[in-house]
Amino acid sequence: MAVVNIGAAPVSYGMSAITLALCQFRPTKGAPGANLDRIEQLFRTIAATPAPPNVLVLPETILTGYFLEGGVREHALESSALFAELELRHARAEAPPLEICLGFYERGDDRHYNSAMWAALGGSDAGIRHVHRKVFLPTYGVFDEERFIDAGRDVRAFPTRFGRAAMLVCEDMWHSITPAIAAVDGAQLIAVVAASPARGMVPDPLHPGQPNSLARWEQIARDSAMEHGVFLALTHLVGFEGGKGFPGGSMLIGPDGEVRVRAPLFEDATVSHTCDLDEIARVRSAAPLLADLELRLPLMMESMERARKRRFGEGTPTLENGTKAVARSEATAVSTSADDFGRQLDRSRTGSPADHRLPTGDSLAIDAELARRWLVDFLRDEVVRRRRFGRVVIGISGGVDSAVVAYLAAEALGAKNVVGVRMPYRTSSPESLAHARLVTESLGIEERTVDISGAVDGYASAPGLPSTPARLGNVMARMRMVTLFDLSAALDALPLGTGNKSERLLGYFTWHADDAPPVNPIGDLFKTQVWALARHLGVPSAIVDKPASADLIAGQTDEGDFGLRYARADAILEFTLRGYSDAAIHAAGFTAEEVALVRKRLDSTHWKRKLPSVAMVSQTAIGEYYLRPVDY
Repeated sequence: MAVVNIGAAPVSYGMSAITLALCQFRPTKGAPGANLDRIEQLFRTIAATPAPPNVLVLPETILTGYFLEGGVREHALESSALFAELELRHARAEAPPLEICLGFYERGDDRHYNSAMWAALGGSDAGIRHVHRKVFLPTYGVFDEERFIDAGRDVRAFPTRFGRAAMLVCEDMWHSITPAIAAVDGAQLIAVVAASPARGMVPDPLHPGQPNSLARWEQIARDSAMEHGVFLALTHLVGFEGGKGFPGGSMLIGPDGEVRVRAPLFEDATVSHTCDLDEIARVRSAAPLLADLELRLPLMMESMERARKRRFGEGTPTLENGTKAVARSEATAVSTSADDFGRQLDRSRTGSPADHRLPTGDSLAIDAELARRWLVDFLRDEVVRRRRFGRVVIGISGGVDSAVVAYLAAEALGAKNVVGVRMPYRTSSPESLAHARLVTESLGIEERTVDISGAVDGYASAPGLPSTPARLGNVMARMRMVTLFDLSAALDALPLGTGNKSERLLGYFTWHADDAPPVNPIGDLFKTQVWALARHLGVPSAIVDKPASADLIAGQTDEGDFGLRYARADAILEFTLRGYSDAAIHAAGFTAEEVALVRKRLDSTHWKRKLPSVAMVSQTAIGEYYLRPVDY
């Protein structure tokens, strides 16, 4: 998009130093007005600051939250309308002149975009300096942007009061060509606004206590700043949206690649730093990488065009020795026979020789302290801030899963706001009851005991059919959920789930029972990871070290039902989810029988992890066409 100016051209303030403030906060989902109120409060804070910043940078989609799905069209704003709101609130706050960069969903040119706007507020030159529309729209993992918005087509630097700046939105930064374009176009500062959910808790000695994805962000940002000799401001959203956590940890990086200031994780915060713009020339003189790029850019552009033509089959490019390249379609005939399809399908399971190399190290290891902090903050955000509950109710079975959830909830909400419910059946193990009490007493949470024997036996005899252990176990599990949800209504307390990732993937739970609670802090942790977290939290060893059991049938254990130990099942599941073939997993030391057992359970239970199938007969089908996130 071309630069949009409202009012006079930027006034040069002749700055050799600028103070940048990076602000991260939890936006109220789908509420631009409320989030603009937060920004107005920032202006008021700045107005009361003895040395106010020159530039304020806020994250991607700060006006609405990131995951809106079809709600984008309901909350997208025209850039001129957003500027008018900012100008009004800036004036009302009596804040000094400043420039602001923020991310928002934009409506423009009869389309919707994920955009960042840079505007000058206050002074004779107030106006929009530039609107950057996100170029690279992610469509993998949890991302599906291209379904709801259009892509931008342009990266450029633009004049500001201090010099030249450029903006990138999240995924744009992961493509090295975009900051290179910005730097070649004269950017002294690149502002990267991001809303990237945190992923990964594998211990990292170089970035202790950080989600692995945030460490990767830091590496990319530092490398880019150092390569191009620019200041780089990276702002991250904070808070949770439908279980996906935005970690914060915004940072300002100098042209030497060093982090100058860093915001805390998982917290609303504003941090600032004064940048010496003269430092850019010193760094570029010592390491003239940008000058080298500028000098050789014409040659590189020719190479890029030649590669593009070859990649997309546009003409027949000439090789360096003058010969004509052979198009792929001429060199290799593509077979579409049924036999060839069958061979491809087999290879997807058996893999190529290169696929037989699994990553080294313990891929299931977790930074337990990071996990604790992450999940405690998730509960505070999801239970209190999002769902407006002050209390929770948890089924305490005496096992490690419910114990871990209780420990997390007690820290997140306070022990007085957690209700632990023991729900024994007449054949339940006395040890389970004792261990459940050990949890409630250790934490000092309220304990209730509801014997479900009468309800279960009453129903079991009603159909007039002989009862089986499996049917009776399912009735017990569902009766426990009836109890929890009824107590939820009676106590105004949100039910918490306690199922782990291993059980969910192996289908080892009762449908519409164990999986029914609306919030589950440990559902993305394998059983072995739950044990590690339990030890870190101080869950009594009597609970952590005993064999896992659903306690639905006397003498039952989880691993006995599986025919496989959790440590091995979890590793096979992890490698399978990461896309490694059966042959690669087998080559890593797992038997073919173990791999086949886990894959059979995984492949046969997808239905248990989905909502019921609904016959789609319209173009407004819920969950297919009408899409809104759970926290919208």
